[in-house]
Amino acid sequence: MTTVSQIEAILFVVGEEGIGLEELSYLLGLSTAKTYESLIALKERYESDKQTALNILEVGNHFILSTKKTFAPLLKKYAQSPISNALSQAALETLSIVAYKQPISRVEVDEIRGVQSAGSMQKLVARQLIEEKGRVDGPGRAILYGTTAYFMDYFGLKSLEELPDIHQMEEEIAEELPLDLFFDRYKELNEEETTIDSNESEEEN
Repeated sequence: MTTVSQIEAILFVVGEEGIGLEELSYLLGLSTAKTYESLIALKERYESDKQTALNILEVGNHFILSTKKTFAPLLKKYAQSPISNALSQAALETLSIVAYKQPISRVEVDEIRGVQSAGSMQKLVARQLIEEKGRVDGPGRAILYGTTAYFMDYFGLKSLEELPDIHQMEEEIAEELPLDLFFDRYKELNEEETTIDSNESEEEN
């Protein structure tokens, strides 16, 4: 297990939040100079390798594992693809946590779910269901997420007060966050879209 491979693993796990050089150095047990040298080596390897879509961005004093700019059109196409429209259970679970606990960081979402949520968070941001609401005051300045106006319209909510009472549900189901609102509404909308697509297809024929 090389230093470069360890850095790659950490960057993957921290996701879009990125990680600071000092924290990374602490985790690796290396000096900041040695850690930075290994980071640059990994960055240059990505840049020279035409077979990888990965890259490392340095934003402020944070390093983020990202994709190369040339893949932006493909990723935008994916986000807009009808095939990828249906949210997974993991994404719906993540969305419900953000809705009830906002503003909340990705790390806090991970702690509640017990699994890594970077992929689900990115999907929800791409679908404009959640957005950045600020930054944590402290080391790392982690992004805080909350729901969007589109989220409110999508689920037919006039205000967050219309969400089911989370405190009562937490008592009844031992901290398990309610997903029925999102599953039922999303299922209903998907069925409506499927019916519309079917009718349009019949008309064309």
